[in-house]
Amino acid sequence: MPTDSADPASAGPSLLGPAEVRSLASALGLRPTKQRGQNFVIDPNTVRRIVRDSGITPSDVVVEVGPGLGSLTLALLGVARRVVAIEVDPVLADALPATIATYAGDLADRFEVVHADAMRVTSLPGPAPTALVANLPYNVSVPVLLHLLALLPSLEHGLVMVQSEVADRLAARPGSKTYGIPSVKAAWFADVRRAGAIGRNVFWPAPNVDSGLVAWTRREPPSTTATRTQVFAVVDAAFAQRRKALRPALRGLFGSAEASTGALAAAGIDPMTRGEQLAVEDFARIAEALPA
Repeated sequence: MPTDSADPASAGPSLLGPAEVRSLASALGLRPTKQRGQNFVIDPNTVRRIVRDSGITPSDVVVEVGPGLGSLTLALLGVARRVVAIEVDPVLADALPATIATYAGDLADRFEVVHADAMRVTSLPGPAPTALVANLPYNVSVPVLLHLLALLPSLEHGLVMVQSEVADRLAARPGSKTYGIPSVKAAWFADVRRAGAIGRNVFWPAPNVDSGLVAWTRREPPSTTATRTQVFAVVDAAFAQRRKALRPALRGLFGSAEASTGALAAAGIDPMTRGEQLAVEDFARIAEALPA
C-alpha cells in the first residue's frame, strides 16, 4: 500500500519510499544496471526538494528523462500541468502507467510515458514542454541535456540531477579548472548554476559517486552570423588539447596556423590564449571566420 499519503482532498500523489521502490522492483524482477545508470531515488524528501527547487508551477509541461520506477514523476505530477516521461527501458516504461494509477490515480490523465532513447527523440506528444526536470542517467547526462535543449526551444527552465563533477563542469565559468566543453555548450542555451548537492544514501543502490543539482534558465544564444554547429566545432577543437593555445589548437579546423591566427585576430582574441579563458560569445566570434 502507498505510504506518505497526501490529503485526499488535494488529490495529491503518494510518494515512494524505500519499501515501495524495492517492492515495485521486485514485482518487475528488476535488478538496477550500471550500464543504464539506474540508481533509483528512495527518499520522498529528496524528490520534494527537486520539485521545489526546480521552480515549476501548475502551468508547466514537464519533460522527465529516465523516470525509472516513478519516484520523481509522482512528485512532479503533484505540481505540474502535465508530465511526459522518456524511458528507454521497456520494462520500466510499461510499468509506469500502473504505478501512476496506484499512487496518483486522480492525476493519471496528466501523465504520458514515451518509450524511447532520449538521445534519439525527435518530438514529444502533446503541448510544447516548458520545463525539464530529471534525475539524468549519469553516463549520458550531458549529451541528453544538450540534445533536449536544442530539440525543444519551448523549454524555459529546469533542474537536473547529475554526477557532482558534471554539475561543476556544466555550471563552470571561464577561467576555472572545471570549465570546458559542457560549460560552453550549455551556456549557448541557458544561464546555468549549481543548485545544491545530493547524498548517496537517497538512492538504491547507492552510487559510487556524489550527485549535484544543476538549475538552468533559457536565454537567447549569442548574436552571431555563425551557426550553432560551427560554434560548437570551434569549442570542440579548442578543448581537444587543453594545454594548447588557440592558434595551434584551431589550425586543423581553419586549415592552417595562418588562417586560425587571422580568425582570432578578427575576433579580437590573443592567438596564445587558451580555450578555457573564453566565453561562449568569444567562440561565436571566432566561428564567424569559418567558411559557410
